[in-house]
Formats: sequence, C-alpha cells, structure tokens
Amino acid sequence: MRGDRMMEGVAEGLWELADIAEKKGEISKAVKCLEAICQASSVSFLPIVIVKTRLRIATLLLKHSHNVNHAKSHLERSQLLLNSIPSCFDLKFRCYSLLSQCYHLVGAIPSQKQILNKALTLSSQPQGFSSKLWSCNFNSQLANALIIQGDYQASLSSLEHAYISATQLHYPELQMFFATSILHVHLMLWDDVTLVEQAVNRCNVVWDSIPLDKRLHCHGLLFYNELLHIFYLLRICDYKNATQHVDKLDAAMKADLQNTKQIQALNKELHVINRDLSCSDRNLPYRDRLALNTKQAQVEQQLSALTGHTSFAKDALEPAYFGNVRREWGDKLQLAQHPIEGEWLPKSAVYALVDLMVVVFSRPKGLFKECGKRIQSGVQTIEGELSRLGVNDTMREVDIQHSAIWMAGVYLMLLMQFLENKVAVELTRSEFVEAQKALVLMKSWYVRFPTILQACGSIIEMLRGQYSHSVGCYSEAAFHFIEASKLTESKSLQAMCHVYAAVSYICIGDAESSSQALDLIGPVYSMVDSFVGVREKTSVLFAYGFLLMKQQNLQEARLRLANGLQTTHVTLGNLQLVAQYLTVLGNLALSLHDTGQAREILRSSLTLAKKLYDIPTQIWVLSNMTALYQQLDEKGNETENSEYQRKKEIDLEKRIADAHGSIHHSELAEKVKIEVNKMNDIDMKPGTAGASVEVNNLDIPESVGLSPSTRRSSRLMDIDIGTRGKRKL
Repeated sequence: MRGDRMMEGVAEGLWELADIAEKKGEISKAVKCLEAICQASSVSFLPIVIVKTRLRIATLLLKHSHNVNHAKSHLERSQLLLNSIPSCFDLKFRCYSLLSQCYHLVGAIPSQKQILNKALTLSSQPQGFSSKLWSCNFNSQLANALIIQGDYQASLSSLEHAYISATQLHYPELQMFFATSILHVHLMLWDDVTLVEQAVNRCNVVWDSIPLDKRLHCHGLLFYNELLHIFYLLRICDYKNATQHVDKLDAAMKADLQNTKQIQALNKELHVINRDLSCSDRNLPYRDRLALNTKQAQVEQQLSALTGHTSFAKDALEPAYFGNVRREWGDKLQLAQHPIEGEWLPKSAVYALVDLMVVVFSRPKGLFKECGKRIQSGVQTIEGELSRLGVNDTMREVDIQHSAIWMAGVYLMLLMQFLENKVAVELTRSEFVEAQKALVLMKSWYVRFPTILQACGSIIEMLRGQYSHSVGCYSEAAFHFIEASKLTESKSLQAMCHVYAAVSYICIGDAESSSQALDLIGPVYSMVDSFVGVREKTSVLFAYGFLLMKQQNLQEARLRLANGLQTTHVTLGNLQLVAQYLTVLGNLALSLHDTGQAREILRSSLTLAKKLYDIPTQIWVLSNMTALYQQLDEKGNETENSEYQRKKEIDLEKRIADAHGSIHHSELAEKVKIEVNKMNDIDMKPGTAGASVEVNNLDIPESVGLSPSTRRSSRLMDIDIGTRGKRKL
C-alpha cells in the first residue's frame, strides 16, 4: 500500500514537472517527463496512472505538434488498458474522444466511425448527466465524419439524437449548438426548401429560449447562427433581411475585438499583481499585501465577467478539433461547454468570414473603399494564419503536413474568395492591371494546391472569362465561360456560365455568334423557374431582352427587360445590374422614339454608373444620350456630351491598352485551360479541406456585360462573379 502511494507521488511529481515545462513552452521536455512514467521498467505504476499519463501526452502532442500518429499510439494503448478496468467512464470517454479526433486528423474516417460507435454504446448505458453530455460529444463528431463521407441523412440523424439529449438535459445552449449544426447540414444538402426553413425557425426559437444574460456570452453560437442565416437568406435571394444579419455580425465582431483588448489589458495587470505578490519579501507591510490581494480579486472578477466562464482545471483534456495550431482560450469562439468544446471555425477565420460578408454586400452598392479595407484586413489575417500553419508563397500541396490540410484548406478557400472579390471590384472600376495581379495570384495558389482548392477551378475560369470580356477579348471570354461550366456540377453555376458565354457571343456581334448566344440562353430561360431565388432569372432576362432588341422585337424585349429590372431593383439591390438594365431600356425607349422616357432613364443610369466608377457603362449611357440629343436636335447638349464621352473613351482605351501590354494578359486571356497535377495521396472527400467554408450561392447576383455598338471602346461590362466553395459541418 505504501509502495502504491510512493509511486503515485513519483507520478504526481513528474506531472508537475511536465506542467512547468509546458508553461515555459518546452513541450519536448514535458513529453519526456510524462513518457518517463510510461517507459519505467524497474518500477510499476498503477494502470490508471499510465492511462492518465498517456492521455496527457496525447493532449500535449495534439495541441503543440504535428505528431498525430504519436498521439494516436498513446491513445490506442490507453484504450487497451481501459478495457481491463471497470468503471472509469470519464477517462474512457476522454480517450474515445481524443482518439476519434486523431483518426479525423489523419483521414481515417472508417476507424473514427468505429471508435465513435463504441463510445456511443458505452455512453448509452444509464450513467446520468455526464454520460448524456459525452453522448452529445460523440454524436457531434460522428455527424462530422458522416458529412465527410457525404452521408447527409445519417449525419442529420446523429445530430437529431444529440438534440433530443440536450433537450432532455434542459440545456438550451447545447440545444442551440445542435440546432445550428442541423441547419448547416440542411444548407449543404438543400433537398427540400421546407425542411431548411423549418431548421431556420427552430434555431430562432431555441436562441430566444436562452436567457439574455447567458446569450451575451454565447459568442460562438451567435456568429455561427447569424452566418448560417445569412447563407440561407442569400440562397433564397432575400438580401434585405440578410443585410440586417451582416450588420449585426459586424457590430458583434467589433464589440468582441474591443472586449478582447480589455481582457488582454486585465491579464497583463493580473500578471503584474501576481508577480509582485510572489516576488515581494516577507517584510511587505500587511496593508500593502492586503491591497494587492484586494486588487487581484477585483481584476479576476472583472475577467470572469468579461469572459463569462472560469478557467478549466489544469488537468482538463481539451479536444484539438482543428489541427495543431495552439490557440489560447480567448482566441476561440466556443460553441458548447465541456465535454463538447467544439468550434465551427477558429475566431480568426470567422472574423475573416464576417469581413467577406461585408465585402459581398458592399460591392454591388459601389462601396469600394469599404470593400478595399475589408479585403485587406481579411487577406492579412489569413496570410498570418497560413504562416502559422507553415504555408508560404512557395509551398506546394505535397509539402503540407497531413494533419494541417483541413485547416489550411479553410484559410486558402477564404483567401481565394477575398481575391475573387478583389478581381470583381477592380474590373468594375476598370482597374484591369490590378485585377490581373489578383487573378494571377489566385491561379498561382490553385496550381500549387489543386486538390485542396479543387472547387476554385471553375471560379478561376469564370474570372478569366470576366477579365477577357472586360478588355474586349470576347471570343476568349466565351471559351473560358464554357470551360468553367464543364468544371462544376452545380446546375446554377452552369446556367450562369452559359449566360455569360452568351453575353460574350452577343458582344462579338456577327450572325453566327448571335445564333450561338441564343442556343445558350434558350435552355437556361426555359428552366429558370426551377432555381432557388432570382439570380439566374435576372441575368438571363437581361441577356435575352437585349438579344430580342437586336432582332428588332422591341415590344417583347421591353416586356422582358422591365420584368427583369423590377425584380433586380426590388429583390437584389445590385446597382450595377440596375444601371445596365436602365441603359438597355433607355436605348429601347430611344429606338421607339420615346425621348422623354429615354432622357429620364439614361440620366438615372449615368448617376449609378458614376457611383460605381463603371467607365464602360458610363460610355454606353453617354453614347445613347448623344443619340438622344441628335433626335431632339439639341446641338449644345450633343456637343458637350460627345466631348465628355470621348474623354471617357480615351481613358478606357488607355486602361485596356495597359492591360493588353501587361506580361500577364496572354496568360489569362489565351484559350488554354489551366493544367494542374492533383495529389493522389490526399483523400478529399465531400466537405473536407477548403470545402469547409462553403457559402453556396452566397454571392450577390452578377451583372452582365453587353456591347451597345460596333465602337470598340463602347461596351458594357462586368460579369461580376461572386464567391463559392464547399462547406463542412
């Protein structure tokens, strides 16, 4: 008996040394201290001591290194030892949870599912509150594994079981975690709009059931829930209500950043107080020591109020859900308490996503200064996180640590989406050379990480088409749009690609090209009502209406265009597309000799085009206004307008010439597909790697570009591609 106590004392001493080493950042020393217990041959530790030690080693390795296989080995040995020990359910549950995460990190999904099913069997035995919480943990991880395999229905079943358990525990915050997770899966699956709407409503009900004082500290759930609501509303094209959620998120992010600064300041102050208390000599006056103790208690109370939680016990085994980057507690947006403790994404990724949402909503309104600030902020955040993961400008997919693939994929996808929006902004402003730089950078990342960024292949081809179209290379643009349609399985994206290709064919202007445009527009127009929302409808109505006008079917063209304009104005709020609709309708009114209406419409269009710095649209409007003044025999206005139009044309021609003269022009515009070599040893299942932040159909509907005349510099443009990807639970 005395020997057992002695050995426990030895173990506790080594555990304490490991804690000290970890606090100093000397992780290898900490691991060696602990492994000394496991490797002791001349002495015998109790199995429970070995198990606790191995779990501690695994936790250290997962938090501070890429050595997942080493951690997995310790956990598998712990599991074998635990099989021979009755009870000890909490240790068994922790071991199962950490081992599941190891299998997840190395991509061994079948093994992960097997261990989780064992864990669920054990937690189903009547053991009270704790076992139900662990059951929720295992169902959460199982749902995630099933998503990776594309089994959405089984994933939903696991989450529903967990939701029921949380309801039985009368734990609304945990209910909210599973309600949002269920909504996330429905958004990915999207097989029944009614089911998605029901999932949204359930989130609203559960969120409202959480007491306000507790809700204030549910930062992770707030961001997760609001972002999912935004994705849903964007999918159904309810941009007005989505804007409210974006504003709420932006305010919450700014408040949290301020809160973080206060916490950092208080932690710094507490550190100084603790140092003074520990380092002061024994002769420190009682009154001064009492003052320090009082101040210490006050600061700790302030910290507790700001964070809304108390610290974990030092022996808590914190899951490492998102790879191997060490993040302090304040750097996380926790979704649920122990033993769930999951994140959707790290705080930095969520904040970057909020910046991205602001960009997505600001860009169609012409708020380019705000877009520029948010793009810069987002890109800087992402580059910093990629650097922490060891991903730099020269690394290739083959060099990345397997355990870092998923997290790197998240940040790479976000980076691509920011760059994509930068391309769209620069092309709208006719800053073609700047757009080239961003697009070349996208291409470089894609070529180096083709498997992780496989969802970006079609987007890059679309952007190449947009760039080519913007600088007058219409044949090349049509080629890239058609290639983009071949690289995606999304019916919606394929439809938009065909509309864009049709637009480029219309701009070529000959009879054969017009016929090709009609062949592309017709099938999309016939199935447009099958799409969710109105994104595809507004674009195809615009292109089809203009084609009808060229065929001299003026009344039919006017009907289609008026219908499309109303939908665009009321539902979408995309000022560029509104300006382009107005310009076409102004041209139509001019053709029908309705000069009063033409003047009013064209003035409105010019105002919007100026707000957007959209030079091609301005030129097209001005050319129509010149024709209007000719009809009205207003010589003074005609001369003044023509001079202003010519200045704009010279400006645009210079910008296009600069773009054509760039070393990147041929690389982007030529009719050549991007060739990449995907790695065979990276198993990219649905929902993995960069697919994790899918904001499917989150983009504001695109504008489309058409040529108003045979003059080379007078063309309407910006096919304004939005952001895409694939999501992970």
